[in-house]
Amino acid sequence: MWTRLSHIVLKYRLVLIITLGLVTVFMGYHAKDVQFTYTFFTPVPREDPDMQVFEKFKQEFGEDANVVGIGLRDSSLYTPVNFRRFKYLSDELASINGVTQVVSIPLFKTLVKDSKNKKFRLEPIFTEVPDDQVQLDSLLNYALNQRFYSDQIINRENGATFILLTIDKEVLNSKKRDVIIKDIELVSDAFEESTGIELHYVGLPYIRTEVSGGVRVELQMFLWMSLLVTAMILLFFFRSWDAVVFPLIIILVIVVWSMGTLGILGYKITILTGLIPPIIVVIGIPNSVYLLNRYHQQISLHGNKARALSHVVRKIGIVALITNSTTAVGFLVLLFTGIKDLKEFGLVAGINIMATFIVSIILIPAVFSYLPVPNGKQLKHLKFKLMDQALTGLDLLVHRHRYRVLTVTGLVVIVAFLGLLKLRAITYIVDDVPEDSQVKKDLAFFEENFSGIMPLEIIVDSGKKKGILKQSFLKKVDEFEQFLSEQKYLSKPVSIISLFKAARQAFYNNNPNYYSLPSKADRNFILRYLTGNNEETSFLKSFVDKDKQKMRISLKVADIGSIRLDSLLDNVVNRKIEEVFTKNGIEAKATGTTLLFVKGNKFLVKNLKKSLIFAFLIIAVIMGILFKNTKMVLVSLIPNIIPLIVVAGLMGYFDVALRPSTVLIFSVVFGISIDDSIHFLAKYRQELFANNFFVPLAVSKSIRETGASMIYTSIILFFGFIIFSFSDFIGTTMLGVLTSTTLLIAMLTNVVVLPSLLMIFDDGKRKKDLHPLIENYEEFYQEDEDEEIDLEKIQVEEPEVEIIKKAN
Repeated sequence: MWTRLSHIVLKYRLVLIITLGLVTVFMGYHAKDVQFTYTFFTPVPREDPDMQVFEKFKQEFGEDANVVGIGLRDSSLYTPVNFRRFKYLSDELASINGVTQVVSIPLFKTLVKDSKNKKFRLEPIFTEVPDDQVQLDSLLNYALNQRFYSDQIINRENGATFILLTIDKEVLNSKKRDVIIKDIELVSDAFEESTGIELHYVGLPYIRTEVSGGVRVELQMFLWMSLLVTAMILLFFFRSWDAVVFPLIIILVIVVWSMGTLGILGYKITILTGLIPPIIVVIGIPNSVYLLNRYHQQISLHGNKARALSHVVRKIGIVALITNSTTAVGFLVLLFTGIKDLKEFGLVAGINIMATFIVSIILIPAVFSYLPVPNGKQLKHLKFKLMDQALTGLDLLVHRHRYRVLTVTGLVVIVAFLGLLKLRAITYIVDDVPEDSQVKKDLAFFEENFSGIMPLEIIVDSGKKKGILKQSFLKKVDEFEQFLSEQKYLSKPVSIISLFKAARQAFYNNNPNYYSLPSKADRNFILRYLTGNNEETSFLKSFVDKDKQKMRISLKVADIGSIRLDSLLDNVVNRKIEEVFTKNGIEAKATGTTLLFVKGNKFLVKNLKKSLIFAFLIIAVIMGILFKNTKMVLVSLIPNIIPLIVVAGLMGYFDVALRPSTVLIFSVVFGISIDDSIHFLAKYRQELFANNFFVPLAVSKSIRETGASMIYTSIILFFGFIIFSFSDFIGTTMLGVLTSTTLLIAMLTNVVVLPSLLMIFDDGKRKKDLHPLIENYEEFYQEDEDEEIDLEKIQVEEPEVEIIKKAN
């Protein structure tokens, strides 16, 4: 098959190059329309009960994550000049297209009792800002007594306040969101410049815009960085521009294909799928390294270009196919997670990793058939003295100290396992944002002054139509809200309770002493005043369902992490719900974006662990099919499981939490690192048959002939992934650091631990009547062999055998 394929590639090289070019144009056409997503990553499936509750909540009450807060704390704000500017800022923000509501001190309205028409009117407190400080202070004190507002956006202890903006839900998940946020920043910057008062921004629309904007910039940066780093490494290895330019062309072709795949499948660029191009650059280059390395070896042996290129396809084709397959498995197992974004990422990455094999196996032989035969300078890398010394050292280490190697490895694994026990899964809403970023500083400002701003909702169902208007029900809700107000990390709640209390205060001529629930004596009078008031009716629609059976309690929570948030909800909020509502036959449940985000990340971590197990099983099956030897399957898996345990242990010791970006690396890295084991074990099997099943000599030759390529490709992968550590986002940084570290450890285990295991546990015996798949491809390797192995021509000198025996 591979001989026939080599003939086809070389005979129809021009047709194949043109065909690949046309396919690339086709993919480029579909890639041009691919857009960035503006929706929030929600890993919780729609059939999940909590997700269904949240979706029903949004249908009945509207969006909960469409607010932006602009906070400030400066005593100079309350001077006539700056307060006038503050009012102008509030008015300007309210005029921005897409901002549906603005709440701030200058825009406070008070309920005024209209005894004649038996209703309440809303009248602004600050019709104009007085020039006199005394008059302004009087109005501010009056505004402070409007507890419906002041309890929410004013810190009475230090004077901190914030402007609360509501964004039209229709633009939240579109490009217009970015425009609105930029307009908000533009108007706010003018206020900062004129007053010298620092502003702080929070809210999920703002955070998402900032993060997605940074991600878009970084994705382009990482693509060019990965290309530059790869080019430098290729130039260092091969000392030839031909060996740099054409592999990079192959990678750029696949980058176009990957974007085209997104377009054809109708996917958008997410924070995950956006990583595919730079990942393809890093993972795809080893194909070219193997092919070019073998091509140069063949040229150095006989100088016949056609014969050398044919040999490359025949002898490297199968190894490239299987190693690309195992790498693709590491991504394709993400299809088992059931999470939309991960499934899209895994599918597109897996497809294009296999496409990398197809393009490489065609373009490298086809293009280099048109180029001159490599000269002596271009072949100089084949005699790299430093690499030869390194391989000699590894060979001696394995033969003379194999038991010590395994003992040290065992101790490292034990220590790592103890660290692994320290691992904890904890997530934050702004997980990826660096600690020293302005977003984190602004969030800290709101948590310090206003108990946070992340949305948390509680739905209370009275069980009957108009049940929420009953006095007994309202008292229970009020008791519950009073309890919530006393809790650390939670803001004061907002609900119809707040409206009823404000209405009673207004009924008694805005006396703040009457800010409480209407009593039996005045309840009917106050409700009559509320009936028919349009603005109050609009408020009710946001907090009460149409049957007046359910109500919504809205509050804000600090970004305290999933562990403490779970404890707060389970041990505090839900216990109080049980005490106040459930025991009295009233149904109440917490929901909201924050709750779903935390649950989503736990769901994500759980499913990524499951995908890692699938990766183990699938790759174990592949190894079993290749070798049909249980011992070889175990021997191949152990050196690739050890790096995962060691890195997990390091995460535990250094308090690196399990989060989606850190769990993701394990199945992906396992699929990549197993490639080295396949190369080594395939060569080892050949050398066993070539050397009368003498294990020490087979191990020695395998190290010599596969070691260089294993080290070269590992270096490329290490430097390719380490560039992600320069990200401003913690998740991407961890992806780069942990992936590159794991691959580096995997290289060491595959060139040291793997041969040591073979030396100790393999007796070299093979059943003659057993013919595994690997046996059908006698030269399933990428190093120095040129001709088909002829056992009759192999001669082992006695001194070499004696040296190896003594080492044992």
